[in-house]
Amino acid sequence: MKMESTKPKSMEELNQYLQEHGVKPSYQRTRIFEYLLNHMTHPTVDEIYQALSDQIPTLSKTTVYNTLKAFMEAQLVRMVNIEDHEARYDVDLSTHGHFKCEQCGTIYDFELDMTQFKNEFLDTFLIKERNVYYQGVCKQCLSKSKQH
Repeated sequence: MKMESTKPKSMEELNQYLQEHGVKPSYQRTRIFEYLLNHMTHPTVDEIYQALSDQIPTLSKTTVYNTLKAFMEAQLVRMVNIEDHEARYDVDLSTHGHFKCEQCGTIYDFELDMTQFKNEFLDTFLIKERNVYYQGVCKQCLSKSKQH
């Protein structure tokens, strides 16, 4: 299910949503989850911290890490590792792939039909996670480079 269709709108709805998923809501947790919902850009811990630290002076990077860990355990968020040194977070839990532009750094979601990836060799395995990542140059960067 895509998050967009059931996106909580108010702080009250966000708190209730977190509680329904076994996460004890706090002001910081609610604001971090709200940020993820409103910034579907696959942010890093640093990006989340930088965006919220002025509004929440008591926020620390450790709190952001711990909150994201709690969200992952509650299956509200997933970690996206496109590059080894860069953990990003995605609130969209639907089956989809990711494309990262090497020039502008933007990460795009794209729809995936996982039946195209059927492999009889894997029929006897228990698959817990599937990820499809592409890297290259996005169409905006390509059009900018053609203009110059």
